[in-house]
Amino acid sequence: MSTRPAPRGATARVREPRPAYQCDACGHQPPKWVGRCPECGEWGAVVESTLTGPTVSGRVVSSRAPAEPARPIATVSAAPARARPTGVSELDRVLGGGLVPGAVVLLAGEPGVGKSTLLLDVAQQWAAGGGSPSLVVSGEESVSQVRLRAERMGALHDQLYLAAENDLSAVLGHLDAVKPGLLVLDSVQTISTPGTDGVSGGVTQVRAVTAALVAVAKERGIATVLVGHVTKDGQVAGPRVLEHLVDVVLHFEGDKHSSLRMVRGVKNRFGTADEVGCFEMHEGGISGLPDPSGLFLTRYSEPVPGTCVTVAMEGRRALVTEVQALIGATVAGSPRRTVSGLDSARLAMVLAVLQRRTERLTLHDKEVFAATVGGIRVVEPAADLAVALAVASGGLNLAIAPTLVAIGEVGLTGEVRRVGAVPRRLAEAARLGFRYALVPSGCGPEATGVAPGNVRVMEVTDVRSALQSAARVSVE
Repeated sequence: MSTRPAPRGATARVREPRPAYQCDACGHQPPKWVGRCPECGEWGAVVESTLTGPTVSGRVVSSRAPAEPARPIATVSAAPARARPTGVSELDRVLGGGLVPGAVVLLAGEPGVGKSTLLLDVAQQWAAGGGSPSLVVSGEESVSQVRLRAERMGALHDQLYLAAENDLSAVLGHLDAVKPGLLVLDSVQTISTPGTDGVSGGVTQVRAVTAALVAVAKERGIATVLVGHVTKDGQVAGPRVLEHLVDVVLHFEGDKHSSLRMVRGVKNRFGTADEVGCFEMHEGGISGLPDPSGLFLTRYSEPVPGTCVTVAMEGRRALVTEVQALIGATVAGSPRRTVSGLDSARLAMVLAVLQRRTERLTLHDKEVFAATVGGIRVVEPAADLAVALAVASGGLNLAIAPTLVAIGEVGLTGEVRRVGAVPRRLAEAARLGFRYALVPSGCGPEATGVAPGNVRVMEVTDVRSALQSAARVSVE
C-alpha cells in the first residue's frame, strides 16, 4: 500500500492532546474526573492534566559519543564523595561520617519532634567549621521566628544565612547569591514551582521540586537536607519516588512527653542504613547523647520486685534497658493488659507461656501492667525473657538481682530461642558494670568465641530454668 503525499496547500493533522486526570494527593489517574479520589478518598484533589500521547514511538535510537568515557574503576577518584563532618557527632554516626558534597538527605518526622531545631544546629556547626556558608530556607516560618530559635540555642554565626521562601525560583536565586556549601530546606512540601500543575505539597509539585533540587545539588556540589512531612502512619508524605530521588532517608522519632529523640537511618548510599543517633531535647535546644543507656535505667537503693534489665538493639547500637511489670488485683471477667513502650501482642504471649509452663504463677484473672523506662520503645523478641522475668518477679514478689541482664526470645513451648548480636549486647552490659547474664543456649562465650569481660554468662533452655537461674543469682 503506497502512501500518497498530502496535496499542496493542505495542512497535516496535528494530534490534539488528550485530556487526563490525576489526583494531586496520591498520584492516582482515574479515567474521568471525579469529585473524590477513588484511591485515597481525598475530596477535590483530582485535577486535569495533559498527556501528549504514547511515549514509545518505535523508532530506532542512534548512539552518540558520551560526554565522559567509561574508565576502569581503579582509576576513579573517591575524593569527591568524602564526607565532611557536620559537627553533630550523633548525626554523623547515622550519616556514615558526615555530609557528602552534592548529597541530598531527606529528614522526616512528626510535627514538633525537633527537626528544625536539629538542622539549625547542624547549619550553625557547618558555618562555624569554615570553608563555605550554610543557608536555611524556611517555608513555614519567618526569618524572625528562626532567629529567635537560633538566639535561644546560641546558633548565631556570620556565615549562617536565613531566608523565608515558598517559590523554587527564589530558592535558586538565593543559591546563586549566597553560594552555600549546605542547604537546609524546611520543608519540601511548602515549596512550589509555577511551571508545574497541582497545589503546593501535592504529588506533582513535590516530585518536580525535589527533582530540581537534586539536579542543582549534584551540579554545584551542595550538601542538601530536605525536611519532609509524615502521614498518620509515620511514613514520608508524598510520592514514593521522593525516597528514590534522594541519597539518604532519615526518620526523626520521639515521644513528646519524653526528652529522648532518635534519628534512624532508613536509606543511605554512603554508609550503613541501620544506624541510630540519640539526642536529648532541652530548653536550650538539642544535644547528642553518646551514652544514652543511663536514661533507660532506674537506680534503686534496694532490689525491687517486678523489674528486670535487658539489652535492646536499636540498629547497630546496644542499649541497656529496664523493663518493669506490675501485677494487679484479681478481677472478674477480662483483666486489663496495659503496656507502655512494649508490644502488647508479645506481652500477651509471654503471659500465656508463664501461665502454662510454670506452676506457681496464676495470671489469667489478674491485671498486668508492663512498661519500659525512659520513653524507649522495645518491640524486638530479644526482650521477651526480660519481660517474663519481670512479670514472674512481680507475681511472686521476689526481687531479681540488679546486676543481672536477660536476653532471649520466648517461644510458645516455653523455650528460650537465640537472638542476634549477643556478643555486642554482652559487651555493653559489661561496660556498664553488670555481672550476670542469662542468654539462650548456644550463645555463650564457648559458642561465640567472644569473652564478655567480667560478666558471668549462664545459658538457659526454657523459662523455668531461667527463673531458677535468676533466683540463684538473687540469693548470691
